[in-house]
Amino acid sequence: MARFASVGLAFPCPSVGKLCPVCVRPGHSWECFADLAQGACIDRRVIEQFGLEGTFKGHPANSPAMRKNTKRVPSFRKLLRTSKIKLDNKLKNKQYKQQSAAKKYRKEQKKLREAVRDAISRKPFPLEECKKKQVAEKREEEEEEDALPLDMMDEDDLKLMEDLAQKASFLTRDLSSNEPVHVKKRKHESVIEKYEKVPRRMQTEPEKELIHLLPIKDKGGIIPQSMEKPVLNLAQDEEEDTEEMEEADDFNEEPLPVLTPEEMAAQRRQKLQERKMHIAALASAILSEPDNNIKKLKELRAMLMEQDPNVAVIVRKLVMVSLMEIFKDIAPSYKIRPLTEAEKATKVKKETQKLREFEEGLVSQYKFYLENLEQTIKDWKQRKLKKSNVISLKAYKGLAEIAVKCLCELLVALPHFNFHNNIIVLIVPLMNDASKMISELCFEAIKKLFKQDKLGYASLGVVKVISGLVRGRNYDVRPEVLKVFLHLRIKEVELQKDSEDIAPKKKFMTYKEKRKNLSRMQRKWKKAEEKLERELLEAEASESKEKKLKLHTETLNIVFVTYFRILKKAQKSPLLPAVLEGLAKFAHLINVEFFDDLLIVLHSLIASGGLSYRESLHCILSAFHILSGQGDVLNIDPMKFYTHLYKTLFSLHAGGTNDDIGIVLQCLDVMFAKRRKQVSQQRALAFLKRLSTLALHVLPNSSVGILATNRILMQTFPKMDLLLDNESQGSGVYLPELDEPEHCNAQNTALWELHLLQRHYHPTVQKFAAHLIAGAPTEGSGALSLDLSQRPATELFEAYSMRGMTFNPPVASVTPRRKDTFSQLDSFVDEELNKQLQQHISEAVVHKPLDFAKHVKESSLL
Repeated sequence: MARFASVGLAFPCPSVGKLCPVCVRPGHSWECFADLAQGACIDRRVIEQFGLEGTFKGHPANSPAMRKNTKRVPSFRKLLRTSKIKLDNKLKNKQYKQQSAAKKYRKEQKKLREAVRDAISRKPFPLEECKKKQVAEKREEEEEEDALPLDMMDEDDLKLMEDLAQKASFLTRDLSSNEPVHVKKRKHESVIEKYEKVPRRMQTEPEKELIHLLPIKDKGGIIPQSMEKPVLNLAQDEEEDTEEMEEADDFNEEPLPVLTPEEMAAQRRQKLQERKMHIAALASAILSEPDNNIKKLKELRAMLMEQDPNVAVIVRKLVMVSLMEIFKDIAPSYKIRPLTEAEKATKVKKETQKLREFEEGLVSQYKFYLENLEQTIKDWKQRKLKKSNVISLKAYKGLAEIAVKCLCELLVALPHFNFHNNIIVLIVPLMNDASKMISELCFEAIKKLFKQDKLGYASLGVVKVISGLVRGRNYDVRPEVLKVFLHLRIKEVELQKDSEDIAPKKKFMTYKEKRKNLSRMQRKWKKAEEKLERELLEAEASESKEKKLKLHTETLNIVFVTYFRILKKAQKSPLLPAVLEGLAKFAHLINVEFFDDLLIVLHSLIASGGLSYRESLHCILSAFHILSGQGDVLNIDPMKFYTHLYKTLFSLHAGGTNDDIGIVLQCLDVMFAKRRKQVSQQRALAFLKRLSTLALHVLPNSSVGILATNRILMQTFPKMDLLLDNESQGSGVYLPELDEPEHCNAQNTALWELHLLQRHYHPTVQKFAAHLIAGAPTEGSGALSLDLSQRPATELFEAYSMRGMTFNPPVASVTPRRKDTFSQLDSFVDEELNKQLQQHISEAVVHKPLDFAKHVKESSLL
């Protein structure tokens, strides 16, 4: 039945021989609504009664049935002129409009139905109102019969009854009804006010709990059914509860089966094997199909919270390493950016949507994984335990080490992927950690990152974080933190802005310039030439080279700012050697504006005397790197640096300082080979003599490097062969203890050390000494082999190193001559003396052993 039929409001439509659409009957049409607006289908009173005056307004005019198609059918000639694609598009548009019209029609129909339903729900229909009235009349008649006549009542009682009749109290109203008095007068009151004004009931008896049953429906309506909840015997229940508790106590008192250590170990191995199999299954499923099994990453990551104390530590370590390897394999070779709102709103293909979901899931799981690793490290650093206490505090150190290893691997393997800067922020402070193992792991990871970073994005991020760390901790960090800068791959930077004017970029002519200066044929050739040049520039990747230079320049600026701050504010800091070593490496890339101030600072550090020999060597190397590059323009005499190096040479020997000979060789190369025109002959002779003396006191690899440097000095400076002659040149005597190379009269001495080195145990040292005695010829019998002559001194020093406690090449062992026994010396002893000696030895051995303590006892008695 229709909704209005139950109320008796179903009216037949005169235009259509069926019920009106308001009856929600099938087969209705939009024409009925046209009549409905005029009151043909439903009486206007019904519409006003339900409040539907504005519901149907305007619908008939917008209905599809009322629209008329005013377009003409295209002629055959017009169809011939129209392309097939255009006709297809028109057909698609027509179908789309029809679909949209049908959708709109369905929406309007739905709104109409909802409006009718709302109107019905707002108007209550008292179906049993007549029955209630009859019952009420019967009650009134009975009350009138029972009531006393007014003549028999006092005036006070009558007045009281009248007052009670005017007031609504709990005595004058029906207590069975929940509605307050005078409901009709309070229609517009709020629900809360109605609830608050309901009088309270007097609970004389405890309310009985009811169980609601299924209702019964008859002609009068729906009759609810219920029954009282049966009251249980509390005493009996208490007895049963006590019995159950006793049984449970008896069950708990039964001893649990005690496992032996072997059984506990077997049970632990079994659990661990099950976890391993589960981890392997999840990992293989993810690696086989990452797109479809990205949700299994969450399941695998959830195993990081393993709660079984027997296997928690090992399982968490295995999951950390497994997830690290999975992310290294399935992470794409690009950075995944978040989608914008416009991109999310646009419709895309299924493959694109699937890829987006995979990337979003991968980034979220990768983020959660990194957060878990970070939290593990923080818990270990703060010595904090979780509430569950599944893992002991000692085990947290092992977990933290595995977490640091995973972060280091991800730092090196995924420098292009998301959250790389977050990993850098985690790793760099751990370089200064008290744990040697963790700090070395972080050092090695940063070194690898610097070596493999070709463009410079990752290096710039690391350098920024290190600079902030050093400054934030007031320069109280380990020197190794700054020594990491030495592994930066920076060889070129933008030194000056004027360099762009010296080497301007290739500019192409504009169209107006071509039109003005070139003919038509020349313009044609010029166009082809410019196209070819553009292609060549793209092939050379000149743009990436410019980016690389900018990144390297910015990185080096941050490094130098860190170095200069330490030189200015913390000259007594243990970071000073690392700063000087860094300046020595990158000094040739410093801007010219800082040269004067930097040289003054370096000289003041050397003159202060507070530096060790190694730090002073780095100062000298830095100063000469500055002067050998752009510093050639400056008119600075570095004689004080030559003097200090000449003084420092004799502090080196074959002990722990032997490794610092490499720094000395670098200094000599910059000071003499690259500045040969600024060095006097007296200075070169003094250094040649002192280096030859030093070669006698160091290990073979250092001797080879020093002799290679002497060879370069003899070939670079003329008249060095003066020291190969015993005759003195000029006045004065050589003063080897004087620390001034210009005034020690080195021309009046000879290189007698070469004769000692010619008998050295190392064969390479022998070759170099013989070569120098011959005058260091480039050809002939005294010349060196190409393997030795074409290699620089620093390379020879490293090649013949003795760090492995072996000689390179191996030195032949010298077999000592077999000495004769004592019997051969008998010929030099007199025969009688020899007989007496043999007789005395035999008597001492046969009779009694020698007692060396006898003389001590006799002397003590005396």
